[in-house]
Amino acid sequence: MAVTYLFTAVFVSMMVYICYYSATHKQELINNSYNGRQQVLTAKNIRGTIYAGGGEILAQTVTDEEGKEERNYPYGNLFSHAVGYATHGRAGVEALGNYYLIHSNAPLSEKVANDMSGVKYPGDDVHTTLDVNLQEVAYQALGVYKGAIIVTEPSSGKILAMVSKPDYDPNQIEEIWDSLVEDKESGVLLNRTTQGLYPPGSTFKIVTALEYMRENPDTYQNYGFQCNGSFSDGADRINCYHGQSHGSVNFARAFAKSCNASFANIGVELDKGEFQDTLDDLLFNQELPLELSYNKSRIEVYDDSPNKDMMQIAIGQGTTGMTPVHLNMITNAIANDGVLMKPYVIDFVENSMGSVVKQFSPSSEKRLISSEEAAALKGLMRGVVEEGTASRLKGLSYTAAGKTGSAEYNTVKGDSHAWFTGFAPVDDPKISVTIIIEGAGSGGDFAVPIAKRKSTVINLQLIPSCSKRDHINLKLPGIVPQLPFYYIRMFDPLAYIKIFIKFHLSPPAWD
Repeated sequence: MAVTYLFTAVFVSMMVYICYYSATHKQELINNSYNGRQQVLTAKNIRGTIYAGGGEILAQTVTDEEGKEERNYPYGNLFSHAVGYATHGRAGVEALGNYYLIHSNAPLSEKVANDMSGVKYPGDDVHTTLDVNLQEVAYQALGVYKGAIIVTEPSSGKILAMVSKPDYDPNQIEEIWDSLVEDKESGVLLNRTTQGLYPPGSTFKIVTALEYMRENPDTYQNYGFQCNGSFSDGADRINCYHGQSHGSVNFARAFAKSCNASFANIGVELDKGEFQDTLDDLLFNQELPLELSYNKSRIEVYDDSPNKDMMQIAIGQGTTGMTPVHLNMITNAIANDGVLMKPYVIDFVENSMGSVVKQFSPSSEKRLISSEEAAALKGLMRGVVEEGTASRLKGLSYTAAGKTGSAEYNTVKGDSHAWFTGFAPVDDPKISVTIIIEGAGSGGDFAVPIAKRKSTVINLQLIPSCSKRDHINLKLPGIVPQLPFYYIRMFDPLAYIKIFIKFHLSPPAWD
């Protein structure tokens, strides 16, 4: 009898858990490719439309005279990774919003009318936070390079633009799918913004600086180092970029000039256990508050990590791997008084009659750093712009803050990725930009120029969005968006971040 009671209790518990899980994870269950419910819903409902924040159509289902449905992407390659695709599996917003797109909350009267005419129900529409104009500038900025750009709003977590290259035309996904899958070398299907793992290079000095400040709260400003172009610990040596000698540097100047020698010196002084705690605080080696598909950033610091490893880690090299979206999250927390807002790309969902059925609002994820730490890091990052490696962002009508990085990725001298992460205006951040350009060299020479162009783009949120694709080509002083990036960089590559910020703060002249 006792055994019977036991099995009954186990059975009831399992049923309760299954019911609870089904209720709380219904989106995951519906989106599971093995769930036949998807086929039922797609047979009954026409897949909904995906919109940009300004109301532009990013993805829609068109039906021909014979009733055949086809997914259409009006902007082609421009939103390939952000919006994704809905056949051969799903990616991007097509995957994230699938639950809503295949459901219909159309009014009963409309459903009855459709039933009588033999027409499928209209699926719900997904409205995103993506800005077409920002996306356009980001896309043009990368040009022929592989890499990624993400533009966000620090105070809310809204993802405003997300570009990854190489890209593809989702309108041709059926025809090119096999070639995309077979192309292992370029990784066309990889969204480098969220899934690309790169050595962060000198952008990681933000983390190293934070740890040093935490271990030396009262004395870090007294730090001093004589840089002769390198730092050695026994047989191990770290060189500054191009062997440059920075001379006598304090903590702020070492950060602004991105002095590798100084930060290698700091690296061997750090307490490894406390450093690991800081890495945990900043979400390394763990899940991120992100609903898009992503990879975890990784870093290995142990109690017995040798000095040679700590020297590499301190400057963002060695075994450290980081995604652009994770770096952007840390940047946003610094800009937002230490608080990380959960990144999101779906703004709201509405039915065929325009009634909102689901609203997504900004939500605070957690405090990554204290207000005091955020203020100190803001000051350091502003110094990078005012007198350091991102000085080409000076002279704007607003203040900007950021950090450049050049990350070596193999043993070939000169082979390095270019990084930039930053925000503007410093006192009231409206936008943040994180950029990685594969194999481009110095972050100050390559990524910062792109950020400069993006700085002009910041104003795009404050002006009405264009409804037509051909209205996006802006006439901007000194900028020739039609040219490939390798031509533009000959003039002023830094102009890219500048444009992002400027667009957001003061409207440009439209053609």
